[in-house]
Amino acid sequence: MAKAEDALIENLNAFVAFARKRVGDPELAADLVQDSLLKALKSSDQPRDGEGAVTWFYRILRHSIIDLYRRRDVRDRALERLQVELPEQPDAAAERVLCQCFKRLLPGLPEQYRDLLQRVDLDGASPKDAATALGLTLNNLNVRLHRARQRLREKVEATCHVCSKHGCLDCSCGDESGR
Repeated sequence: MAKAEDALIENLNAFVAFARKRVGDPELAADLVQDSLLKALKSSDQPRDGEGAVTWFYRILRHSIIDLYRRRDVRDRALERLQVELPEQPDAAAERVLCQCFKRLLPGLPEQYRDLLQRVDLDGASPKDAATALGLTLNNLNVRLHRARQRLREKVEATCHVCSKHGCLDCSCGDESGR
């Protein structure tokens, strides 16, 4: 048994090079060799001679590499299925159908809340940039932004009633002619 273990240790760099050539990642190759060595040492039918051990280990290593590619293939197919099954992001047309009541409710908010909502939520500024522009800490801006959103939510719920609880899609509560 010692001859076989010695042969495996002597060929360790060759094993890693073999795996690296097939997987392209040196760290992954080293991990594969290590895992394969563990499998080999746990195996009950280990060869006794050194030359047979090297051939035997290459077979184990090849199987580990094949298993890696099979797992990757399964993962990739699952991700593709997930992409197909997930609903797509709303496009510009879908965004237009969202209730626009909040726009007429914004003037009823305190100026500091209106400004924050305009900068961050409507204009798309990052909270960090908005905090810098307003001379606030990021934490303070986040607290104010939370309060502004909460106040606007309360106003939308008070104005739109039922539709605000169901996503405010295609509602006519802001359309005076629809009432």
